[in-house]
Amino acid sequence: MSAFQEFGFVSERRRAEKAQKRRKRLMIAGAVASVVLILAVVAAVTVLYKPADGGHGKAVSSKHSSGGSAALSSSSSSSDSHKGDDHGSISSAIQIICELTDYKSTCEASLKKSTNGTSAPKDYVRAAVSALVDEVNGAFARLDDIKSDDPGVKAAVEQCREMHGYASGELNRTLGTIDGANSLSKLPAQVHELKNWLSATAAYQQTCIDGFPAGELRDKMQARLDAAKRMTSNTLAIVGKISSFAPVLHGSGSRNLHEEEEHHSTNGIPSWVPESERRVLESRATKEFTPNVTVAKDGTGDFKTISDALSHLPAKYDGRYVIYVKEGVYEETVEVGSSMINITMYGDGSRKTIVTGSKNFVDGVKTFHTATFAAIGDGFMAVAMGFQNTAGAAKHQAVALRVQSDRAIFLNCRMEGYQDTLYALCHRQFYRGCLILGTIDFIFGDAAAVFQNCILTVLRPLDEQQTIVLAQGRTLPQETTGFVLHNCRIVPDPALAKPDPPPKQPFRNYLGRPWQNYSRTAIMESEIGDFIDPQGYMPWDGDFALKTLTYSEYGNKGGGGATDKRVKWSGVKVITRAEASSFTPATFIQGDDWIPKTNTPVRMGLFD
Repeated sequence: MSAFQEFGFVSERRRAEKAQKRRKRLMIAGAVASVVLILAVVAAVTVLYKPADGGHGKAVSSKHSSGGSAALSSSSSSSDSHKGDDHGSISSAIQIICELTDYKSTCEASLKKSTNGTSAPKDYVRAAVSALVDEVNGAFARLDDIKSDDPGVKAAVEQCREMHGYASGELNRTLGTIDGANSLSKLPAQVHELKNWLSATAAYQQTCIDGFPAGELRDKMQARLDAAKRMTSNTLAIVGKISSFAPVLHGSGSRNLHEEEEHHSTNGIPSWVPESERRVLESRATKEFTPNVTVAKDGTGDFKTISDALSHLPAKYDGRYVIYVKEGVYEETVEVGSSMINITMYGDGSRKTIVTGSKNFVDGVKTFHTATFAAIGDGFMAVAMGFQNTAGAAKHQAVALRVQSDRAIFLNCRMEGYQDTLYALCHRQFYRGCLILGTIDFIFGDAAAVFQNCILTVLRPLDEQQTIVLAQGRTLPQETTGFVLHNCRIVPDPALAKPDPPPKQPFRNYLGRPWQNYSRTAIMESEIGDFIDPQGYMPWDGDFALKTLTYSEYGNKGGGGATDKRVKWSGVKVITRAEASSFTPATFIQGDDWIPKTNTPVRMGLFD
């Protein structure tokens, strides 16, 4: 079977813990010993967790820029160095937890404010999230201060309000999950979910900033959100290391939480998943989809447009809601909203069922809103469909498909545009057997996305331009995001390989560039065409992010697969097989928990 064959239509682990009680009590000697133990643990945790190097870089001269100006007062931000002489007034538990973070004084101040000596261990984690909620709400509330008649600025403000809504949803889910656990020891089983939602919160903060014009206005918006970013970083670090500090807060410095947990599930789904969602996850798509409704442009279905079908979704339904979109070119802007959960949409083929549009940046639309098709509701799945933005290279940013859906799957689909074709904004995404075409940063965003058995076709840009495949936008080192190309092919379109007429200067073509400070990509077991520049990667703006990015390659072939002439940035490296395994679908996006349930073909590990 060919790795790029079209496939036919395709159809979370309960953990219960034993509560532990502290042994030991009273006696002055015992109390002294306890203090010594805690101090030792603090030191041990400090050694165990070494914060990532690097801080927040300068604002990027982003491709998401426009002209305009407005008055905006920024909040002041101060450095967040660790102040050891303040520790006498801070509880030992807070010290232990905050040793895990990059911004310790921020962490200590927020936890001390929200907890007290009688707080349960879980309350400290909740306090960190609650402080983040307050900070995010406060930063976005100040949008009312921005006064401008510039349409671009007004659009940026509205985009920020939209991002605030999305971020609030992620934080509400995070708090709800913490509140649903009756003890701290219940939370390690849900770390992937918590970090996924918090990473999306970081992405939405950055998307707000990116909507503003480059220069003073954007810099001030970034400063306004700086405290929220520090708290997001801290909360991600705390959540990610729960299993390190949970045993200490429960009174045992040696217990291995993971070894003592009981691991059970019902049909592979965690017990904490609500019953209504359990029924959805337990549903299985059949080899031949049975549609709930049919969309047909010619009037032979239930609806003539996809948007109309989505607007008539039932208020309640169990399992997947399947929409069949018959062959045709659908000229419409489609949004699968956040409340539209577990939608499957399939067509008659990626060259037959096509959703098309032409919104673009040059014509005054913010990049975020240029998308022809936006998938936001969790669990979205598209099969055998095409997504286009036909604005063309001269119109610059013009998104064909924007994906915010968690556990999103695109199978045998085609995404076609020029600059910014696919906006993989946030959450976990899986693409299999897809064809993605574009010129500049044509796969960009801050999702955790795996592209497997996909063909990435680089089109001819404007004569004065170069081409870049990947522009990943991770803003914090604790985020669980990155782009993975696994067993893919990177090829030139004939008009790029043999341009006629030839450009004034030869085109230079790159695998990626760092959109944000901690940009992360992994290209593994893929075929890279010889049209790719041997250096592989290009800078974004001077030395921005060059010391903090992570660009990994493993087992690639083709004329552009050689790595001996790659740029000499510290984060660009050939990784080992063990390191490459961490980027496979099973590990990087927890794919074994959700992809097989849809009968989507997937290779969970490495191919060789």
